[in-house]
Amino acid sequence: MNRGRGWTAAGYVAMVLVSLVIAVPLFWILITSFKERQDIYVRPAQWWPDPATKENYVDVTTRIAFWSYLRNSVIITVATATAKIVLGVLSAYALALLRFPGRTIVFFVVIAALMVPNQITVISNYALVSQLGWKNTYQGIIIPLAGVAFGTFLMRNQFLSLPGEIIEAARLDGTGPMKLLWRIVMPMSWPTLVAFSLITVVIEWNEYLWPFLMADDERVAPLPVGLTLLQNNEGLTNWGPVMAGTILAMLPILVLFLFLQRQMIKGLTAGAVKS
Repeated sequence: MNRGRGWTAAGYVAMVLVSLVIAVPLFWILITSFKERQDIYVRPAQWWPDPATKENYVDVTTRIAFWSYLRNSVIITVATATAKIVLGVLSAYALALLRFPGRTIVFFVVIAALMVPNQITVISNYALVSQLGWKNTYQGIIIPLAGVAFGTFLMRNQFLSLPGEIIEAARLDGTGPMKLLWRIVMPMSWPTLVAFSLITVVIEWNEYLWPFLMADDERVAPLPVGLTLLQNNEGLTNWGPVMAGTILAMLPILVLFLFLQRQMIKGLTAGAVKS
């Protein structure tokens, strides 16, 4: 009994420590975004802005084309995430519930793609996109990012965990492949789909390296690329606007996560407990 309570207490302590490691930097970013420039570098550090100012937020929206970068982030994230979700669901459905020659080989290729870091393919992708004349265009950023290895793997495992009796009963009733997917399979896989969608949106929203290489100006560059223009490479960086821009970039994803967190947790834990 005492040993069990000890492990429970240790678990709570570990949870608190992990929460602090995550929360303290976020809190520091938030309070720094409301500090005046001279207060950012004082020693000892101020843990509360005194006085608080909104000038950093005004600065971040005037020094750079903030709203253009935000628009580009929304366009790129929505287009890329939509492509990944649709392709991931369709490819996972084919690998899990359809029968065709070479299915196992295709799945091994997907697994192999998961093991290859995206940075390895940057040079070849850059050369190809430049030859196609897609540099500094939306399609040049979106299409190379539309790979779906993770989504295919995640959704395939979810589809394989569904009750086979229901799938077979639907097939015996004459349900076609696409109707089976949208009427039977997808409603039972909704939590996992939400988790996959949210993870995909977060990854695409924070994507930096490839858009940085492809975009030349605010016409197509997303917000993470635009925020780098707030840094001063010739002298001391004014961290107030940088932190304010970071907060503004985090808000859309934070709101989305708070709205979908319950479904995401269900999706990530699906299959962990079997009846």
